[in-house]
Amino acid sequence: MAPPNNPTKSLVKILKPEASADYFQLSDGNFTVKGVKLLSQVPKNVTFSPFSSVCNSSNSDAPLPLLHRVLSQSHNGGFLGFKKHTPSDRLTNSLGTFNGRDFLSIFRFKTWWSTMWVGNSGSDLQMETQWVLFNVPEIKSYVIIIAIIEGKFRSALNPGINGHFLICAESGSTRVKESNFDAIGYVHVCDNPYNIMKESYSAIRVHLNTFRVLEEKIVPEIVDKFGWCTWDAFYLTVEPIGIWHGLNDFVEGGVNPRFLIIDDGWQSINLDGENPNEDAKNLVLGGEQMTGRLHRLDENQKFRNYIGGSMADRNNRILFDPNRPKLLISKAIEIEHAVKDLKKAIQSGVRDLSGYEIKIEKFKRELDDMFGGEQNVNVCNGGCGDYGMKAFTRDLREKFKGLDDIYVWHALCGAWGGVRPESTHLKSKISSCEMSPGLDGTMEDLAVVKIVEGGIGLVDPQQAGELFDSMHSYLSSVGITGVKMDVIHTLEYVSEEHGGRVELAKAYYKGLSDSIAKNFKGSGMISSMHQCNDFFFLGTKQISMGRTGDDFWFQDPNGDPTGAYWLQGVHMIHCAYNSLWMGQILHPDWDMFQSDHLCAKFHAGSRAICGGPVYVSDSVGCHDFELLKKLVYPDGTIPKCQHFALPTRDCLFNNPLFDMKTLLKIWNFNKYGGVIGAFNCQGAGWDPKERRIKGHPDCCKPLTATIHLTDIEWDQHKNTSPPEEYIIYLNQADKLLINSHAIQLTLQPSSFELFSFVPIKKLGPNVQFSPVGLTNMFNNGGTIQELEYCESGNDEFTVKIGVKGGGNFLAYSNVSPNKCFLNDNEIAFNWFADDGRLNLKVSWNEEMGGISKISFVFCLRLIAL
Repeated sequence: MAPPNNPTKSLVKILKPEASADYFQLSDGNFTVKGVKLLSQVPKNVTFSPFSSVCNSSNSDAPLPLLHRVLSQSHNGGFLGFKKHTPSDRLTNSLGTFNGRDFLSIFRFKTWWSTMWVGNSGSDLQMETQWVLFNVPEIKSYVIIIAIIEGKFRSALNPGINGHFLICAESGSTRVKESNFDAIGYVHVCDNPYNIMKESYSAIRVHLNTFRVLEEKIVPEIVDKFGWCTWDAFYLTVEPIGIWHGLNDFVEGGVNPRFLIIDDGWQSINLDGENPNEDAKNLVLGGEQMTGRLHRLDENQKFRNYIGGSMADRNNRILFDPNRPKLLISKAIEIEHAVKDLKKAIQSGVRDLSGYEIKIEKFKRELDDMFGGEQNVNVCNGGCGDYGMKAFTRDLREKFKGLDDIYVWHALCGAWGGVRPESTHLKSKISSCEMSPGLDGTMEDLAVVKIVEGGIGLVDPQQAGELFDSMHSYLSSVGITGVKMDVIHTLEYVSEEHGGRVELAKAYYKGLSDSIAKNFKGSGMISSMHQCNDFFFLGTKQISMGRTGDDFWFQDPNGDPTGAYWLQGVHMIHCAYNSLWMGQILHPDWDMFQSDHLCAKFHAGSRAICGGPVYVSDSVGCHDFELLKKLVYPDGTIPKCQHFALPTRDCLFNNPLFDMKTLLKIWNFNKYGGVIGAFNCQGAGWDPKERRIKGHPDCCKPLTATIHLTDIEWDQHKNTSPPEEYIIYLNQADKLLINSHAIQLTLQPSSFELFSFVPIKKLGPNVQFSPVGLTNMFNNGGTIQELEYCESGNDEFTVKIGVKGGGNFLAYSNVSPNKCFLNDNEIAFNWFADDGRLNLKVSWNEEMGGISKISFVFCLRLIAL
């Protein structure tokens, strides 16, 4: 019998794409794209190879539609390489020079986090650049160069002198050396800056075959829900009683969290030199536990001691003081500042340090005394049959019926400091940390300092799968449905003895992928502290959601009093620009914020249209429910956009943080229209000389920008095209405009506006109609779930709308309807002839999952009269 046909191989043979060499030429030291010079002074040892000559697509496991698309576009891409005479574990080579060419790039400003940078010369790039996008208006196109992986080496782009830019290939182990690279960088050309991202990362996916793009994966169920993360509420003092009262606060306030993230502070960790069988005591802030290691793989004593039913028993329920976590945090901050003062004194040459040391010890005793008053009721030391995390998650679900998912935090290596040797069944070893020279260009980071100080208790890579499965299978058995995994990019520090960073990453990420698939429905994970190409190209076969920005910082940890404001714009820029590349592989998660923060409304406006989950880290009793109800339905779901938000074209090569001219504009889609958010983020940014992000007060001023229909990338959404006639609704100004081609807008610092663009439907010769949605929600267009235009045949038209939520429903109509029905009952409505506003009040329809059915009837004969 003949073997079955292999459709993948057949497809590869049939497709004969145009040769990419026709688009790209490397000769006489010049690299040209479609005849336009992109790079000059390209060294003779640099090579370019067409995609089809390097990529063996027949070995790819990509789905046929994806593979077909990549091969049909392969003439748009190719690979850069270089050759050296002497093998090394770290090789740097110029790719040439460019000057006067606008670029957008993403670079690592910390080990774990990346952000945007713009310039016009190779020398303007920052260290550890992941990709650079060039604007090439001469051919009305864009060209991207992406640092990728080849063999056991990963690469990054770095600045050079006199306009040169460099590519650096490194293995992470002095035992792994190479001299020749054929495909260490990928280059692609396209006439659309959003398509170029999709095409490029799809091509790299087919070439490397080590990761999957987002379209191949299922995203976590939390993506369209509201949640609560415990981090800023408790830090490491998190405990069952606080979580219980925190969730209860939300429910009583009319906002029901559908997911909970129990962040750092639930694990069994201790410090070297302490009793190996006991948890570390009295930890509060993040820096304190960063040298701690897991000594067991289940929950710590705070959670093990929980007795099932204890919180539900009103007679025995523990009283909770919501101020206690704040007091503990405040005292811990005092200690942190006192330690910083001591370090400054040492650096300044102060000889008598006794005063500083006495102060630190005093604060530590005071903190210990505060912990000593902790209530010890409901303690179970293992003799109870119903206790611990399993009993706690069960009780939470019984009390809070809408709580679908409970995630917990953990680091990639188990804890910040890994797993303590000889404490578990796993083979772990304290590995010293070696920083890549490329990270010299990043900012000082407490997490890095602490990890390097203590080293990592690294589980043998051959047991990486067992590490994750041991943790996750236990968590799954006790009611945990997913994990938020942090501190991901530490493997590069400890790869010397393990075949280098690529080989070590492959071992760990395979184990992680297998465990997520087995224990958390294949998608129950949020990745964090991961924004480096090693992770994206090696670790994302299974993971489908990831954080797009550094942490939400409610204030500047370095003491800048204006940081409470400018840090929020910085966070928004991180998220918007990282979504350009991360969104090809992971669904962007814009992180939590606090609803009572000074800039909470600013954050809420961006989260409303970001296209991902909405979650907060409010302290117990500290909520702005009025604000939250503009984001969240009573059932804990959200009016989520259809796509993930991205910067508009006119923002791509500008700097919305400190150029004193650019507002951040992001676009997205709702089911029946498009949306643009405009945000004044000016006031801070990366300082290459100081290697940190700092405030720029001179940039904090009102800015004016213009909003156009064409700012929305209509071709990025299926079956969508720019409407010929449309209404525009300004959510914050509560203003309705018709067919306005350009809207001028002035925004104060840390303020925003949301614009809904909705097509106008013509009903017969005289009626124009367009639905806006519930105007009391930030994403008013997202509240419209169904829309149908019906003609009865006797000059009568009916508009049927399904809207979710309760509040003020608004539509535009150039004439008044003859009748209006709400859930099949005729009701009164208001119509205003001067601007065509048509509105009515709707209530949350519990029986229909919050959806109300609205019908407007237009009788053309009566309207004509």
